[in-house]
Amino acid sequence: MEHQSYRLAEEFDRFLGDPDDPDEVFSYARCAELDEREEFPADICRRFEEWGLPAQYVPVEHGGRLRDYERVLQLVRAVARRDLTCAIGHGKTYLGGVCVWVAGSAEQGARLGADIMAGVPVSLGLTERDHGSDLLAGDVRTDDKAADTDGHWLVSGEKWLINNATRGSVLSLLTRTRPDGGPRGFSVLLVDKRELDAGTYRHLPKIRTHGIRGADISGIAFDGARVARGALVGAEGAGLEIVLKALQLTRTMCAALSLGAADHGLRLGLDFAEDRELYGRRLIDLPQARHVLAGAAADVLLHEAVALVAARAVQTQTAELGVTSAVTKYLLPTGTDQVLADLTGLLGARAFLKGVHAGGRFQKVVRDHRIVGLFDGNTLVNLNSLVNQFRSLVRGFRRSTGDTAGAGAAFDLAAPLPALDPAQLSLVARHGSGVTASLPACVEEITRRAEADPALAPVAEAARRLLDVTRAVHAEAEEHQGVLTEVPPAAFEVARRYTLCWAGAACLGLWTHSTGHLADDPATGELWRDGLWLHTALDRLLVRLGEPAAAGEETYEELLGALRAARSSGRLFSLLPQRLPERQPASAGADAGGTERTSC
Repeated sequence: MEHQSYRLAEEFDRFLGDPDDPDEVFSYARCAELDEREEFPADICRRFEEWGLPAQYVPVEHGGRLRDYERVLQLVRAVARRDLTCAIGHGKTYLGGVCVWVAGSAEQGARLGADIMAGVPVSLGLTERDHGSDLLAGDVRTDDKAADTDGHWLVSGEKWLINNATRGSVLSLLTRTRPDGGPRGFSVLLVDKRELDAGTYRHLPKIRTHGIRGADISGIAFDGARVARGALVGAEGAGLEIVLKALQLTRTMCAALSLGAADHGLRLGLDFAEDRELYGRRLIDLPQARHVLAGAAADVLLHEAVALVAARAVQTQTAELGVTSAVTKYLLPTGTDQVLADLTGLLGARAFLKGVHAGGRFQKVVRDHRIVGLFDGNTLVNLNSLVNQFRSLVRGFRRSTGDTAGAGAAFDLAAPLPALDPAQLSLVARHGSGVTASLPACVEEITRRAEADPALAPVAEAARRLLDVTRAVHAEAEEHQGVLTEVPPAAFEVARRYTLCWAGAACLGLWTHSTGHLADDPATGELWRDGLWLHTALDRLLVRLGEPAAAGEETYEELLGALRAARSSGRLFSLLPQRLPERQPASAGADAGGTERTSC
């Protein structure tokens, strides 16, 4: 089986060189230096452009190389695995262009695509200082009464906390085009700052942030800026709908940021445990340390499985992306924050210090990742989105009306992906979720396989338990269906539980449809054979759903062995057989306190 998405990411990673080599442009040392100075990683971004990464942000129909979102996921993950500031600062250009990919004209798409591939930074102007996530309260507006005779929009107001607001030359701007606002009172304008009169806009100062310190988080203010009427993206008044559909794509792709952060954090935790000695024993030999590492490894693979299914579902289940994106954007940032918190306990004081263990990279990963759960819709926004869809989700699960064929294509890593049709994007999944609707059939399939292979019996039992809980969660959701305002805390809790059930269904679907492709690969076979990664993933989900554990320590010990084998062979710990760039030998004194006899 050829995994083109992972192979391209492997090629890109190799092009970027060994991040442990301080002479490489995109090295850990360089990223730490830029973070300390709060400086944008311009030289690193130029390296991305040398390889051609911007072309992967532009759909092929607009002249780029974006054919499937699984590929984008893996490429951005490769950047995020080294440094989240670079991933967020450079990847923002995709976010800036996505409104045009969703609703723009062919001419707009071709022009913007050419700019992006030429390295022009693009931004998305949504949030405002006084309104946060309340897009309907936005005050940036056009003044039709003062419109000039040349047929321009006259734009005034301020956007704030905008990534690339200062660096970006082009801005997709959500603008109030009706004085009274409302759902049909906003439009998206593709504003090219290069065409504006200098006195009609100004940049707001860079905001100093706890994480991603080098990113251009700033703002922009307009004062009667003349914007050509042809800058309108889609129909006038359709701005809110366009933005919400575009965010379904970007929220799904945010999974790459969390995956990369978890890859980095897990490797740092494992390196520390392998190399650290306490009281004459290596940390990796202590039961509690092994328990923490194995649990973190299980979560990393669980999150990867969800992300793979979600990324493929962008093209195979486009009409259900309102559910998929909300689940993914809630589950991966919160889950990765927890992985990093667990590993913090393992590293002790070195999790917070600079210049001691691994150049202080762990504390930077933790700081940088905290923002991922906030942009493109925070935790509560995504859970609220699921609550608003409870009626269709409950009905779809009971009637099995979700797109199960599309789910099957998302589960099968060997299946070709259809081209994305943005017209299929919908604010709600009207027929439910094909992923959860597929769960009974996947449980039946793994039960059938367990009859022939007794090693799968515990996994099949965990799958049956997940199905029982999923039915109960849908019954709980029925009690809150129809709630649109004043959402009670209990409904948010049901939505949280729903994300775990969806994740379990995604894992089961991925394993039942793709294990035949990967179980015989020397690099990944141990994880796929006998359902090892699936067993631990289901165990993690069931425990979080309040159920008894489904896997014992021996299963986690086996997973830990696979993690250590990946480290020693130079592979990414992943469901896919990706190799990492060759690492330089560790320099002496990398950890100034490497063999102390005291514990921090």
